[in-house]
Amino acid sequence: MKNENAGNAVSDYGWRSACPEHSHGYIAARVVSTVKDLVGTTARILDLGSGNGALCGTLAAAGHEVVGGEYDEEGVRIASSAYPHIPFHRLGVQDDPSELLRREKPFDVVVSTEVVEHLFSPHLLPIYARAVLNSGGHLLLTAPYHGYLKNLALAASGKLDAHFTVLWHGGHIKFWSRRSLTLLLESSGFSVIGFRGLGRVPYLWKSMLLVARRTAG
Repeated sequence: MKNENAGNAVSDYGWRSACPEHSHGYIAARVVSTVKDLVGTTARILDLGSGNGALCGTLAAAGHEVVGGEYDEEGVRIASSAYPHIPFHRLGVQDDPSELLRREKPFDVVVSTEVVEHLFSPHLLPIYARAVLNSGGHLLLTAPYHGYLKNLALAASGKLDAHFTVLWHGGHIKFWSRRSLTLLLESSGFSVIGFRGLGRVPYLWKSMLLVARRTAG
């Protein structure tokens, strides 16, 4: 069952192959190591916004039980072909999480990498994640990093307009700082317990990783 936000979903992000995106190089290893630190070497993980399945493949290779969820139909097709041992479901954060739980058991960890900046209704992501997590489960969320020094550097370099381009169909429509992403998670039933900058030098990071624990209730 779709809710009223379904009309805001972009159904084609342009997935055309199973090749990892460039961000996979500085995100995947950190996600894998963080999952290991949190729950050990075997966890049940949902990749929410799994794209072409590259991160799911990396997590499965590390020994985890992985499920992918992706709204882009072509992404699901590519991922299912590339990683036939991993179940992939066509779903978006605007969907009813109980539909997934009718097919899958709850999860120890939800990961969502470079997704929340694309969403018209980003609050739906932590709401969905919370609904499918076990009590005390964790959400690992990455997004492009924005802070004062990085924004200043973009402006000084003349790259601000290109960085905030509006000409990319399905592109970035929300620009997050550590504080704003923390507020999003804490307003949706999570307690943020960790932060890590990803890629490039400190405070000019390409992305950031926030680790959050599902609160009781």
